Amino acid sequence: MKKNAADQVIPAQPLPEDKLEDDTPLPDLPPLPADPRWRIEHLPFLTAFSIALMICAASVGFFADGGPAAVGAAAGVAIVTVSFTMSTLVLAWADTVRPALLMPLGLMTYVVKYSLLGVILAFVISSEWPGRLAMGWGVVAGVLGWTAVQIWWVARTSLSK
Repeated sequence: MKKNAADQVIPAQPLPEDKLEDDTPLPDLPPLPADPRWRIEHLPFLTAFSIALMICAASVGFFADGGPAAVGAAAGVAIVTVSFTMSTLVLAWADTVRPALLMPLGLMTYVVKYSLLGVILAFVISSEWPGRLAMGWGVVAGVLGWTAVQIWWVARTSLSK
């Protein structure tokens, strides 16, 4: 029972019978793949590549400008590795749970990770840390390397099928 402004009791109106049950059929959803691991099967290889790239970037940074540059270059590659891995895991999870979640979760993931990247880079650039330039080059190397290896992986797996 509801009350109106004059505190009079108003009886609740029953719902019509056709509103109680909706017999509209649900849409047919495509079946999920038998083995959802294909969404992340490239991650171990890309992680190994990223570790090798971190070691190479740290070596180049060390020989170019010493210890802080080595740390900066390795940190730049690590930032990209974490960022790309996070996107892959979120999108793979969303695709296994409900494919309709791909777009909103993907966009949310990109907003979060690029916001964090912007904050990190703004903080590093405004500091006087000697490894900041090497960190920027590490980010560039990480993006180019990860993207190239992922393209190679997709091309290799799609040609073998």
